[in-house]
Amino acid sequence: MRFNSNSKTSPPFHLLLFLLGNVASATVFTLENHCSYTVWPGTLSGNGAAVLGDGGFVLEPGSSVQLTAPGGWSGRFWARTGCSFEGSGGGKCETGDCAGGLRCSGGGVPPVTLAEFTIGSAGNGNKDFYDVSLVDGYNVGMGVRATGGTGDCQYAGCVADLNGACPAELQVRDGGGGVVACKSACAAFNTAEFCCTGEHSTPQTCLATHYSEIFKNACPSAYSYAYDDASSTCTCSASDYRITFCPTPSS
Repeated sequence: MRFNSNSKTSPPFHLLLFLLGNVASATVFTLENHCSYTVWPGTLSGNGAAVLGDGGFVLEPGSSVQLTAPGGWSGRFWARTGCSFEGSGGGKCETGDCAGGLRCSGGGVPPVTLAEFTIGSAGNGNKDFYDVSLVDGYNVGMGVRATGGTGDCQYAGCVADLNGACPAELQVRDGGGGVVACKSACAAFNTAEFCCTGEHSTPQTCLATHYSEIFKNACPSAYSYAYDDASSTCTCSASDYRITFCPTPSS
C-alpha cells in the first residue's frame, strides 16, 4: 500500500505504525495433508479470538491451506476423519467430531490428536508457546514445525502410528473392525490416577502411567499426560508454523 504524504486522506503517522505493527505480528499457519486419505481439520479459538478457517474445512491428500492469526491468538487444530457432510454442512465424523458440522463451534470429541498454540503478544514477551498433545488420545499423526522464527523453535509432533500400537482396551474401531483412534487412559477408565483429578490433581501427584509411557515412547516430543510439560512445551518468537497431518520423519 502506498501513501501520499501530501494527501489530505493519508492516515496519521501513529495509525500507519499501528497498521504496520499488526501486519508484522500476524502468524501464518500452513496446514498440509500428507495422509493417504482426506481429513477435515477443525479449529478452535480461545478467549474470543478470531476463528480461523471458519472453524473447519476439507483437506484432500497432498493439499494445503494457509490461515493467518493476529498477535495474541490462542487456539488448537485437529484432524477429523471418516466424515460425511450434507450440502448444508451438517453431518458427522468417525473421529474428532465437533458441534456445528463442517464448521466446528466447539472442540473435537476425544480421542483426538491436538496442536495447541498461544501466539506471542506484548504481554508475554512476544514469545509463542505450542505443543502437540495426546492427552485427549490419538487419531492422526501430526507434526508442527516453526519456520522463520528465533529462539529454540523445537519440532513438536507424533510421527508414529499409535493406532497400530494401541492397547486393545484403548482402541476405537470403525464399522469394519479397523482401529481408527486410541483413547487416553482417562477416557477409557475415568479414574483420578489417569485423569489427574482428586488426590492426583497436582504436578507432584499426577505422574506418568503405563499408558502415558506407551504414548511417550512412541512420540517423545508430544504431551502424553496433563503435567508432561518439561519435554513437550515448545517456544519460538516471530515464527510461522507448518502443521502436517500424517508427517514422516523428513517432514
